Amino acid sequence: PGSFKLSYYNEYKSYLSMSWSGNTDFSRNQVPKQMQHVQVPMMFYPVHPGMIPMMPVEQQGTNPGDIPEPVVNFIKWLQHYISLNEIYHVENMYEDGFYKLSDYYFKDKPWPSPEAVQEILEEKDEHSIFMILYRELYFRHIYARCKPTIEHRFESYHNYCDLFSYILAPDQPVSIELPNKWLWDIIDEFVYQFQSFQQFKSKSGKMNEEEKIMLRDEDDVWKVTAVLNILIQLTEKCNINLQLQAIEAGEVVTEELAGEFGMRPIYRMTGYFSLIGLLRLYCLLGDYHMALSCVQHIQFKDKDMMSLVPACQITANYYAGFANFMIRKYANTIYLYQHILGYIQRTKHFFQNRSFQAEDINKKNDQMLALLAIASTFCPLRLDESVNQQVKEKYSDKLNRLQHGDMTVYDDLFFSGCPKFLSPIVSENSSSLFGSSGPRGLQLQVFKSEVDQQRLIPTLRSYLKLYTTIPISKLAKFLDMDENQVRCCLMAFKHKKEVAKGDGGEQTTLDIDFYVDKNMIHISDTKVARHYGDYYVQQIIKLRESNRQILSRVMAAAPPQ
Repeated sequence: PGSFKLSYYNEYKSYLSMSWSGNTDFSRNQVPKQMQHVQVPMMFYPVHPGMIPMMPVEQQGTNPGDIPEPVVNFIKWLQHYISLNEIYHVENMYEDGFYKLSDYYFKDKPWPSPEAVQEILEEKDEHSIFMILYRELYFRHIYARCKPTIEHRFESYHNYCDLFSYILAPDQPVSIELPNKWLWDIIDEFVYQFQSFQQFKSKSGKMNEEEKIMLRDEDDVWKVTAVLNILIQLTEKCNINLQLQAIEAGEVVTEELAGEFGMRPIYRMTGYFSLIGLLRLYCLLGDYHMALSCVQHIQFKDKDMMSLVPACQITANYYAGFANFMIRKYANTIYLYQHILGYIQRTKHFFQNRSFQAEDINKKNDQMLALLAIASTFCPLRLDESVNQQVKEKYSDKLNRLQHGDMTVYDDLFFSGCPKFLSPIVSENSSSLFGSSGPRGLQLQVFKSEVDQQRLIPTLRSYLKLYTTIPISKLAKFLDMDENQVRCCLMAFKHKKEVAKGDGGEQTTLDIDFYVDKNMIHISDTKVARHYGDYYVQQIIKLRESNRQILSRVMAAAPPQ
């Protein structure tokens, strides 16, 4: 089935039988060469002394304590490969095997309990690293496929504390290595479960008395300060910001710079993913400037470290774009979103085969299109043709209404595109802090106040683009306003379209430029000339630098006279 080559089945079966009997060291080099890149279906995971196919679900037995034999073997092999740091096999089993077994055996119920797995593996230490990792998968599956209880929420938090303590507490780097995808999922799920707990806690009216008592007794569980502290410690442990600054400057990352921990992949990648986790968390809390400061040294491009995990790349671009959107840097939002939307468009065939990823990615795609429609109204920059087509297909009926300042459309698109905001403080009567609509409604009010200030700007721009000079009195008649109000609108137009550069300079996003001389408005379209001028200046500088380097090398290689 699938890409599995049946001609290699007997050879692979022989290899696995040898491995089970202890005749090989399980290293990737021992796998037959032609089999190293073959995705082995779950039905061929080995069962001593050979291999058997999966049993149909209805034949697994009626005892709820029975664990299907392929699941038992999957757990045993996963433990074995993790103990040997066999990243290649761990990655295949995690990305392919775990989700296939979940769909087949545990579609709407939990995986075997950690206690049952501990008994199967004859593992005496419940706090061993494998048991911690298994519990992380166990609770994550419950959150995804079942309804977590308050006990599950507490136990999952304590398990994350055990996992991060295992990584952070030792004086020497730990020896374990995990795939980048798993490390990203750990950080992403950690932030998601915090978000889920805060939303659960805010709905105290639906809790029974026992749950309320448990929340009061365990008030230190999933505290925002604790979650932030863990993510910050993970970034500091590997000096990830110093590493990113060195990479940005074109320097080589050395042990002196990164430290002993920073040179290990598990610390470096966990620290990097924690920066994206902080970006997401600060966005959920509404602190957008702090969110962007966490990723100021990250390069949002395909060749950056985040491209190693597509889900991380999409998440980072979404939240960075949203943070820029909320602080009025619409040009940055447009740049980030059209880049990542083009990436999703090019790679969507890859995600379609993975339903567990496709659903989340499609949701992010729709959210970004909604925000991009608003951003391009406030800052009409040229979009890539494929992205522009997506926006028109999705919101063709709403784009014209946006241009005319329809507040209901702005509200609808904002709610479609924004994340589920959180409050850093959740009380039993949290509605009194934010009103009946909660933190999301508060952020909507902030956004609507900005829209109120900009709603006339698209109309004003459309008139200015028709003229090279126009009296204020004439423009006032077009807009049905008095001259003082028009002057205020012109000032607002100038102010709203000036956005700060990262280096502290000013970069205009005006597609037209104008100035007012007494009662006359003078308009000029300078965007194209300025764009091409900058381009040719940059190319001349690059050419001169290339000539200088070539001449210096020629002079160095010339024999002395």
